[in-house]
Amino acid sequence: MNSRESQLQAFDRLLTIMDELRDQCPWDKKQTLQSLRHLTIEETYELGDAILENDLQEVKKELGDLLLHIVFYAKIGSETEDFDIADVCNSICDKLIHRHPHIYSDVEVKDEEEVKQNWEKLKLKEGKKSVLEGVPKGLPALVKASRIQDKVKGVGFDWEESHQVWDKVQEELHELQVEVAAGDQDKMEAEFGDVLFSMINYARFLNINPEDALERTNKKFITRFQYLESKTTEMGKPLMDMTLAEMDVFWNEAKQL
Repeated sequence: MNSRESQLQAFDRLLTIMDELRDQCPWDKKQTLQSLRHLTIEETYELGDAILENDLQEVKKELGDLLLHIVFYAKIGSETEDFDIADVCNSICDKLIHRHPHIYSDVEVKDEEEVKQNWEKLKLKEGKKSVLEGVPKGLPALVKASRIQDKVKGVGFDWEESHQVWDKVQEELHELQVEVAAGDQDKMEAEFGDVLFSMINYARFLNINPEDALERTNKKFITRFQYLESKTTEMGKPLMDMTLAEMDVFWNEAKQL
């Protein structure tokens, strides 16, 4: 692996290239914090895909893309004299030191859970009015639900046993069935949301990341459906002209692969 000196040289090289691009490239000159935002979100999802695929070479590339965006934002901040890359680095360093008193002070912790609880308590002492302030409003709903539950757990608002959570799932499913029978669309949607929220909570108790689990199922479905499409192409018969029974034959074949 590269030495610390080589790592610092590589980072300095990136900063120099960023300076040059911002000064000379027509596209880079035009970019703003706002114009880069959606690109950064896209890069983050691409990194997430690479991690799920366990493609470490792709992870390396996507980390580079994301690092470029961080440097880009810092460059723009330096131009308005609001902040630069040193401010960004020092800010996170100061936060990490403050949030880890068990490393940088005399606080003792017994396990990972106590570390997380201390983290949330420190955030409240820093002036935050709610432990949920740190949950971004723009997160996808499934990820947001998971983060909300994780946050409140940090201050002790949680179930004690997994079977209690499963009982809650069953309760929410029953309430959903009641509203489905009544035919009230608005109440059905509300109860369906409660079912999803409780299932995400149950996943947490099983140490399952619900986002990863759902994406795994998405990928599995895509693979099987594309197998079905390929088989219909071989037959020369349009997929829409096949019966469900005919489709099931190939679907079951795909499940065996």
